Amino acid sequence: MRRLMIAAAAAMTFSFGLSTSAGARAADDPPKSETAKADAKGGDKDKIDLPPFPADASVKQVTHVAGKTLNYTATVGSLPVRDEKGKKIGEVVFTAYILDGPKDPSRPVTFAFNGGPGAASVYLNLGAIGPKRVQFGAQGDSPSDPAVLVDNPGTWLDATDMVFIDPIGTGFSRSLVDKDESKKHFYSIKPDIEYLSRIVYDWLLKNGRMASPKYITGESYGGYRVPRITYFLQTRLGVGISGMVMVSPYLEPPMDQAPDFSPMTWVTTLPPMAAANYERQGKTLSPALMKEVEDYARGDFVTDLMKGRRDPAAVDRLVAKVTAYTGLDPAFVKRSGGRIEIGAFLRELYRDKGKIGSVYDSNVTQDDPFPWSPQGKRGDPILDAIIAPTTSAMVDFDTRIVGWKVEGRFNALSYEVGSDWEPGVELTEATTDLRQAIAADPKMKVLIAHGYDDLSCPYFVSRLVIDQMPITGDQGRVKLSLYPGGHMFYSRPASQAAFRSDVMAVFGAR
Repeated sequence: MRRLMIAAAAAMTFSFGLSTSAGARAADDPPKSETAKADAKGGDKDKIDLPPFPADASVKQVTHVAGKTLNYTATVGSLPVRDEKGKKIGEVVFTAYILDGPKDPSRPVTFAFNGGPGAASVYLNLGAIGPKRVQFGAQGDSPSDPAVLVDNPGTWLDATDMVFIDPIGTGFSRSLVDKDESKKHFYSIKPDIEYLSRIVYDWLLKNGRMASPKYITGESYGGYRVPRITYFLQTRLGVGISGMVMVSPYLEPPMDQAPDFSPMTWVTTLPPMAAANYERQGKTLSPALMKEVEDYARGDFVTDLMKGRRDPAAVDRLVAKVTAYTGLDPAFVKRSGGRIEIGAFLRELYRDKGKIGSVYDSNVTQDDPFPWSPQGKRGDPILDAIIAPTTSAMVDFDTRIVGWKVEGRFNALSYEVGSDWEPGVELTEATTDLRQAIAADPKMKVLIAHGYDDLSCPYFVSRLVIDQMPITGDQGRVKLSLYPGGHMFYSRPASQAAFRSDVMAVFGAR
């Protein structure tokens, strides 16, 4: 998910010491008696007294996909995070799905992250690509719907083993230091990338998978993490990555800035608004259908935006075109000068029906709880409905099905992490690391996937980024794929099936 608070993190300088693997580190922990002595002397003032996590737990499971029966082992466990002095400061929980049978050294393993920051990996896990799924993200879904896991027809398990990672403060993952230290070590861009990269390294080392082909995937701010983690693994930890899959990535936040001066905010959001309008008209979304509005957005639209209000003819052209593409009331478009702010769009679109649209898919709606409020006091139709089913399903899976008997709260989406995150992510980008990672490995494959209707992370940002990117070798190894739907386009069965097909090409699977 995109930035919880749309504010975010500035990079901090912090280095994690290159200690031994997670499996070997446990022996380096001081004996309990020594820890108690340190506590008694006040030598560990930042220590937080929490019950220990249980040992890793596993269960045998089966799923079915593409006419195949897959037997696999699901494991829930944790890995420690240590500071530069070797002190354990956090514990990261992972969920791994490993195909049973003879071990194939060429079988890939994929590491998955969601975003926020503050989102657990449950959305990719139980929604998009894990072996089981729970229904969420579509029109009509309700928080009180049964949180029942069923086989996931979109899973990647036939092509790759998968490890879903919950950053500190999400899922059951936790910091072991106080709030100020947590902000320093976990809730900022650079430390976030470094410790999560190290978790990938430690899992590979602990499980003997360093020689396996390795892939990274992430959704939203997780998509922002993907190229930065990939490049850090390549150049700092010595782990080569065969491919990246970014799902609705928050790739280039600076494009959101200075909307009163820069045209880029309006340029990147007009095509998704048009896509939603086409869907409401019953049209089938396709690259051919979207070409006209895309060409306009990067052509005459930019020119007229830059002319501003001193050119009435330019304003009139804007209003006429934007009205036609969005389906909004012409009077509202004229008052807005053809510059349609996302929140206003979602409210005005359904104002006459007393409903509001979701920023993640503007055609998913709910009743507006405050229809006469001038500013609109609103949640989000998708966001409000997904926390309950994903939390209930994941906690039940971890504790009852797998048997990982943990104490504590599961944070599917932590607003506390979002509010504690150091401001500044809106001024940073991941495109630099994406370019460098691709240039460093001419064999790497990259898939960037978006839903047409997503206004939280508009697909047209990625289109513009890729169009400016130099790509050595096979030009097709960096691909943008678009699907009907929004941020969680995989909630639509046809879009999930098309996405799976595109991903199988990344893995080279049939």
